[in-house]
Amino acid sequence: MTRYLLVLLMIVATLSAAVGVAQEKTEKPPLHGKHWMAITGKPLGATAGAKMFERGGNAVDAACAMIAATATQWDTLHWGGETQALIWHPGLKKVIAINALGVAPTGATPEFFRSRGMDYPPEHGPLAAVTPGTPGGIMVMLAEYGRLSLAEVLAPAIEMADGFAIEAQLADGFEREKAKLKEWPNSARILLPHRNEKGEGREAPRAGEIFVQAELAATLRKLVDAERRALARGATRKQAIMAAYDRFYRGDIASEFAAAVKAEGGLITREDLANWRVKIEEARHTNYRGVDVYKLDTWVQGPVMLQALNILENFDLPSMGYNSARYLHTIYQAMNLSFADRDFYYGDPAFPPAEPIRGLLSKEYAKQRAALIGERNDPRMGPGDPYPFQGEVNPYASLLADRAKAAEASNGAKRDKPREPNRPFSPGGVAPPSAATLDVDRPLASDPGAPFWRGTTSMVSADAEGWLVAVTPSGGWNPAVIAGKTGIGLSQRLQSFVLDAKDNPFNVLEPGKRPRATLTPSLAVRDGKPWLAFAVQGGDSQDQNLLQFFLNVVDFGMTPQMAAEAANMNSFQLRDSFGDHASSPGRMLLDDEVPRWVRRDLISRGYKLEFSPRTSGPITAIEVDRQHGTFWGGVSNHGEDHGIAW
Repeated sequence: MTRYLLVLLMIVATLSAAVGVAQEKTEKPPLHGKHWMAITGKPLGATAGAKMFERGGNAVDAACAMIAATATQWDTLHWGGETQALIWHPGLKKVIAINALGVAPTGATPEFFRSRGMDYPPEHGPLAAVTPGTPGGIMVMLAEYGRLSLAEVLAPAIEMADGFAIEAQLADGFEREKAKLKEWPNSARILLPHRNEKGEGREAPRAGEIFVQAELAATLRKLVDAERRALARGATRKQAIMAAYDRFYRGDIASEFAAAVKAEGGLITREDLANWRVKIEEARHTNYRGVDVYKLDTWVQGPVMLQALNILENFDLPSMGYNSARYLHTIYQAMNLSFADRDFYYGDPAFPPAEPIRGLLSKEYAKQRAALIGERNDPRMGPGDPYPFQGEVNPYASLLADRAKAAEASNGAKRDKPREPNRPFSPGGVAPPSAATLDVDRPLASDPGAPFWRGTTSMVSADAEGWLVAVTPSGGWNPAVIAGKTGIGLSQRLQSFVLDAKDNPFNVLEPGKRPRATLTPSLAVRDGKPWLAFAVQGGDSQDQNLLQFFLNVVDFGMTPQMAAEAANMNSFQLRDSFGDHASSPGRMLLDDEVPRWVRRDLISRGYKLEFSPRTSGPITAIEVDRQHGTFWGGVSNHGEDHGIAW
């Protein structure tokens, strides 16, 4: 009887904790607006978005201005990176997907990198670059769905490139990476204005100092000039913006950019730039408890969240108690199953073989996968077989069998200590510090370069007209190669490819192909109307944190701000999308405040625990409040994410 009462008290305490989380005040105040809302990773970036609304622009104009400003501000992206977005179009009453991810350049083949002794493409340097996608993404989104001119939308970014007061996080990042930056003369010249021959003292800017990127400003002015000239010739607004697009990808900017990349030892050619296109696509979606959730296709990891929702729909999550051991275990396992499929079946749909997306998103397939969830973590969990759920035979059944055998063999020869991922979660290239021992009481050390402090930025915007936008741009993060005098920092996304079909037959490197990236904005629609836009930075953690944010709102009734700050769990069992693509089965990151009885329960289920004061990631979100005709904004208490509304 005593034991029964103890268990009952523990359940009541867990449920009470969930209610307490939903009722307590947040560290940041919720954001409210009537006319518009702009949220992104830096205060200056949010201000750029607000300026567009004040000029009469819509949420797409604001999103484009925020991408441009944060790229200029090196918010873990620069102008040579990539952009992808989901847009609710109030006129068409549908979600539109924007694919502005760069492609592998000419000469980038598995044989090329193997001949240099590499198992994967490099993490940094000119050989890590795909073609720039961010300039094209901004211009196509603006031309198709915006209202303002390119000159108006780029004005804040150009002013910032002329010089802005740099913040400590960015300035200290340049200083921390200065040894790497000095490998590339143009990067050192621009990002280390106080460099000296001896390398003594601080060589990066100091917080509050005016940081100037004059060559980038000149490149951006060339785009505005191309638009102006086209308008003078009688071009329409859209034609004028696309004239700027052509100047970047087929004109003098393209020539200078390609020559600079070649001089650095990179592979991108003028033809690569001229042949690249932004794609306007259909979004993928599923329905979770009456809410339609939209993500991008398998060229990013977005469908992994849809798969996880399909699996979790088979469980009564609220009855488990918010962040109880059973709840965390179930979420971890659903993510394991979904990420195992991601790591084998996701790639660029434009290249054969065709991804089995209908099977992967099948509710029946999700039921089959959900049935695999037991009481303990399974370190051997691998990809399933979705092909029968779309009426086909799996062409890679033999590869799956080989992987299963390898997993069995690895489990039979367990290592005393799991292999540490080279770059878990963080495309910024800094791994979270690991506990010396994976003990229940050992906290994860605090580190300003840990995964939630560095990584992709994100942005969401909304307006009273009905536009709702979520964007997760990235690429060209510090340390980056700057391409000659264009001022443009190159992407590092090529590292997300694999070189061997045994790793993933859908994501093998090939010229002209998009790597399977981690970038994953989200939109949710309720009763046929736009309801929720949400996004986050953090590499492989993105869909983990977004999944838990969404469940917090839908299953636990939290506001966007509460959900953005709420404690999350993160798994390292997936294959890292960066570096050496390693994994650590059973490794779990938890919030410092997780109760001891939850920790003990999780350890008994086979998990190795690490802890951090904040685990939700820098989530940005907007909820449309139809009852009151207003917006609710959520901005996580991580980093410097900031929102402005009116």
